[in-house]
Amino acid sequence: MSSTDPLLPPHDKQRTLTGITTTGTPHLGNYVGAIRPAIESSRRADNLSFYFLADLHALIKTQTPENIHQSSQEIAATWLALGLDVNNAIFYRQSDVTEIPELCWLLTCMAAKGLMNRGHAYKTAVQANQEANEDPDSGITMGLYSYPILMAADILMFNADKVPVGKDQIQHVEMARDIAARFNHHFGEHFTLPQAVVDDNMAVLQGLDGRKMSKSYHNTIPLFLPEKQLKKHINKIKTNLLEPGEPKDPDTSTVFQIWQAFANEEQTATMRQAFVEGIAWGEAKKKLFELINETIGESREHYFSLMEKPDYIENVLQQGAKKARAYSIPLLANLREAVGIRAFSA
Repeated sequence: MSSTDPLLPPHDKQRTLTGITTTGTPHLGNYVGAIRPAIESSRRADNLSFYFLADLHALIKTQTPENIHQSSQEIAATWLALGLDVNNAIFYRQSDVTEIPELCWLLTCMAAKGLMNRGHAYKTAVQANQEANEDPDSGITMGLYSYPILMAADILMFNADKVPVGKDQIQHVEMARDIAARFNHHFGEHFTLPQAVVDDNMAVLQGLDGRKMSKSYHNTIPLFLPEKQLKKHINKIKTNLLEPGEPKDPDTSTVFQIWQAFANEEQTATMRQAFVEGIAWGEAKKKLFELINETIGESREHYFSLMEKPDYIENVLQQGAKKARAYSIPLLANLREAVGIRAFSA
C-alpha cells in the first residue's frame, strides 16, 4: 500500500511503535532487550517513534490499582532517566489517547472470531484449564481473549510501518495486518499494513535461576536497585559447583551472559578468557556488579530524582498525548465517516 494514498496521512518518516505494559518494575532484561535499542532509535532523525505506557493492557493482567499506578510511574521515569528523546519521539500513556478504545471497537466489529480463537495467550490459558480438568474458559476474560484487537488498535491508530517485537508477539502483528486488510477491503484504504520487526541479535537475558528473566518467574534483577541491593541480587545468580581455578564454560553461564549484554567487545573477550582460566564465581559476580553499577549509575540517580517529581512526569506524558492525538483525532474522524457514523447535517 502506498503512503501517498489520499485517505492515509502522509508518511514523511518511517513510523515505529513500541508499547510497555505497566505491570511491574523494569528489570535488566527489559533494558537490554527493549528499552536500550528503542531509546537509540528515538534519536534517529529519519524515524518517527511512538512509545506508550500500555496501562489498558495492564488491566488484563492485574486488578490491583496501586500496582498499575506505581508501575506506570516507574516505567515512565525509567525511560526518561535513560535518555528517551521526547522532542523527537512521541511518548504517551495509552489511556490518555481516548480514540484508541473507540478504534478498538471498530476493529472488533471486523475481527473474525476464528482469528481470535488462534491467539497464543488464549490457547495457552484454555490448555492449562483442560490439563487441570476445569472448564476450558474458566477464569478467562474477554480482555485476554481480545487482547490482540487492542494491540491492533495501538498499531493502526498511528499507521505504524514497523513494530519491534519479540518472537512471541509476531502473531499479534500478523493479526493486526489481517484486521486492517479486512477493514480496508470494506471501507477503503485507511490503514497501513504493519510489519513485525524481530532483531535476532537482541539479547534475551537469563534470570537468577537460569530461565529467561521474567516477572512471571520472579527471577528478575530490577534495573535501578540501590548499590547494596544490586550487589545482593547479582550474588543470587545461580551457578554450578566448579571451584576457583577450574575452567568454566562462559556460553552456559548466566553471569557471563549478562556480562556480555553490558560489556564492550574488549571486556567480553577479557571475561571469556577469565572463565577459561577458572575465575572464581564470587570474583566474576563482583566484576559484573561493578560493570552494571558503572553503566546505570548516572541514570539511576536521575531516575530517583524523577520519581520525586510526579508532576513533571505527568506533564511530559500529557504533552506526548497531545502530540499523539494530533494523529489519532483526524484518523478516527475519517474512520467514523467511512463506517457511517456521521452527522445528519451537511
